[in-house]
Amino acid sequence: MSTALLMVLGLVGLVVGAELLVRGGSGLAARLGIAPITIGLTVVALGTSMPELAIGIDAARRDSAGLAVGNIVGTNLVNLLLILGLSAAIRPIGLASRTLRFDLPSMTAAALLVFVMGRDGTLTSFEGVVLLVLGVAYTYGVLRAGRADAKDDAVAAPPVTTSGSLLRDVLGLLAGLVIIVVGAELLVRGAVDAASSLGVSDAVIGLTVVAIGTSAPELVTTLLSTLRGDRELALGNLIGSSVYNLVFILGVVAIAAPGDVPVPEEVLAADLVLMAAVAVACVPVFLSGRRITRWEGGAFVAAYAVYLAWLVAVRA
Repeated sequence: MSTALLMVLGLVGLVVGAELLVRGGSGLAARLGIAPITIGLTVVALGTSMPELAIGIDAARRDSAGLAVGNIVGTNLVNLLLILGLSAAIRPIGLASRTLRFDLPSMTAAALLVFVMGRDGTLTSFEGVVLLVLGVAYTYGVLRAGRADAKDDAVAAPPVTTSGSLLRDVLGLLAGLVIIVVGAELLVRGAVDAASSLGVSDAVIGLTVVAIGTSAPELVTTLLSTLRGDRELALGNLIGSSVYNLVFILGVVAIAAPGDVPVPEEVLAADLVLMAAVAVACVPVFLSGRRITRWEGGAFVAAYAVYLAWLVAVRA
C-alpha cells in the first residue's frame, strides 16, 4: 500500500472514529444533564484528543519521538491559532466568568509546565506521571466548577435531547475508539515513511501534516458548534483539548515510551517556545472585553499561516 494511501486512510479513520466517539460520548453526557461547556471541556475534548493519544503512543513505541512530541505541540498551535481564530473570525466569542477564572489559567499553566519540563531535552516517566495526575485533577476541577456555576447561577441542567438508545451511544463510543486506533496506526506508518523518503524530519511531519490531520475532529466540532450558535461547546472543546493534549496525552506518551522521550532540538528551539507564547498571549486577548473579536481571530489565523509558511520554507 502506498504511503499517500496509508495517510489518507489514516486521516479518514481518525475523523470518522472521532465523530462516532464524540456522538456517543456526548449522548451519554447529555443523558446525565451536563452543561454544554462542561461537555466540551471533558467528553468532547477527550474524544477529539483520542487521535493524538493513539498516534503519540504508537509513535513513541516506534522510536519516533519527534513525531509524538511534534504532533502534540503542533496540534495545540492548530487549536489555538487556526481553529479558535477561525471560530472568532466567523462570530466573536463571548467569554463566561468560569472560562476566565479556571479554564484559561489551566491552559496557560499546562503549556508553561510542559515548556519547563521539556527544556532539558527529555520527558521522563516521572514527569509523565505528574502530567497524568494533573490531568485527573483538571477533570475534577472542571466538573466541580460546572456544579458551582449551576448553583451560583441557579441554572438547571439542559434537557436531554438525544435520540436513540443508551446501548447505541455506548456502541458508538467503543466503535469510535477502535477506528481511531486503526487510523492512527495507518497515519503514523505513512507519515514516518513520507518523512524518510522526502528527507524531512519526523518533528516537521508531526507539526504539519499529522497535527493538522489529527485536529480535524476539533475543527469540525468547533465550526459546526459555531455555526449552530453553541459557542460554549466550541470554546470548551478547544480549551479542553489543549489542556488534555499536554497533561493527559503527553503524560501517557511519556509513561508508555520504553525510555525517556527525547524532545527534538528543533522543537525545543522554536515550536515549544511558540506554543507557550501563544498560551500566554491568550490571557490578554481573553481578558480584554471578555471576548475574542473578529480581528483578534483573524490575527490568530494570520499568525498560524506565517508559522506554517516558515515551517515549509525553512525546516522542510
